[in-house]
Amino acid sequence: MYKILLIDDDETLCDLLTEYLSAEGFSVESAHTGSLGVARALEAEWDAIILDVMLPGMNGFDVLKQIQPKVTSPVLMLTARGEDTDTVLGLELGANDYVAKPCSPRVLVARLRNLLRQTPHNQTSSTTTLKQVGDLTIDTASRRVRVGEKPVELTGAEFNLLLLLLEKAGEVVSKEVLAKQGLGRALQAYDRRIETHMAQIRKKLGAMPDGASRIKTVRGAGYQYLVNG
Repeated sequence: MYKILLIDDDETLCDLLTEYLSAEGFSVESAHTGSLGVARALEAEWDAIILDVMLPGMNGFDVLKQIQPKVTSPVLMLTARGEDTDTVLGLELGANDYVAKPCSPRVLVARLRNLLRQTPHNQTSSTTTLKQVGDLTIDTASRRVRVGEKPVELTGAEFNLLLLLLEKAGEVVSKEVLAKQGLGRALQAYDRRIETHMAQIRKKLGAMPDGASRIKTVRGAGYQYLVNG
């Protein structure tokens, strides 16, 4: 049974979604303020977090900023219908997907299941192994990354994208594949999410021991994690 944390101040909606999600086989806990949501997100392990943008006091973006460096759970944000700015900002901050409110529980469940399928975090420990490429080590169970002995904190979206590159280390991975498998959404026209995430991943990982870049941009094709500097 997947454990879901629902952070939304609308208690009636939370009750409705909890009832629906429970009937679909999910275990749901609700938090009705941003501060409580942060606390619960950090106190337990969650398979996914559903986070509303419009929260009193600490809004959803502030919550996302606080939990992303410490929580590996994929985040699905609830945004006001038609608010493209909220959607873009949430994705850039590391959210994995979004659903516009008001939304039907059936749509939410479908998007949530898709997100869980796309997220390597939900592999069982018995099938998880450490993967090492050069001086970089990635643990798909704990979703931790190290360069040498130095831990690197990535957002959920950044981890997914890096894992895709490492699984094809030395090969070019297209932006379309990165968007669909790493972010859970098809690439859109004028979509700069991949470029934004790659810039952050490069910055956080730093250069190869010989000073070369770890991730190469192949113009018109995609990105490549270099096996050797």
